Amino acid sequence: MKKPVGYVLALLLLILAACGSREVSTGPDEYFRPPQAVSAPTPFSTQAIGNAQATGSPTQASLPTPAPPCVDGVRYLEDLSIPDGTLVSPGQTLDKRWSVENSGSCNWDERYRVQLIGGPEMGVSPKQALYPARSGTQAVIRMVFTAPMEPGAYRSAWQAYSPQGEPFGDPFFIEVIVQ
Repeated sequence: MKKPVGYVLALLLLILAACGSREVSTGPDEYFRPPQAVSAPTPFSTQAIGNAQATGSPTQASLPTPAPPCVDGVRYLEDLSIPDGTLVSPGQTLDKRWSVENSGSCNWDERYRVQLIGGPEMGVSPKQALYPARSGTQAVIRMVFTAPMEPGAYRSAWQAYSPQGEPFGDPFFIEVIVQ
């Protein structure tokens, strides 16, 4: 009986595939190449970021550094009106002005206040807006007081407060003698 040629060829291919030579190494000289690390491309820019300029090195990216928080400060400079110990009449209107400097690194805006820290209010609300001023500039703080009706020495002390409600800087005051 004749066997089909296709059947014989298929059987022959299977035998040859099974008998093919394979190298199996179990010795110490076996070497496997380590896989290569793939890294993501690093951004490279020559644009200025903040105040820093990119270095041009493609392996080092310049990242913006967060600015440190500002520091509040006020420095009393001088009385511009009504010197300490001024004699005044009972109920007299007192237009008091102080020269101060924003000695901190924060700019004063509408959130900053001046608050009474000691003595009588003398007709002024105990919380006042602090005059807006940029860091390093001078400003004039002005309040219009009313002298008390009773004779005596009066001192009303004030202090600047941050938006967080923290006092800062030099206190300043009005000191008068009602006759």
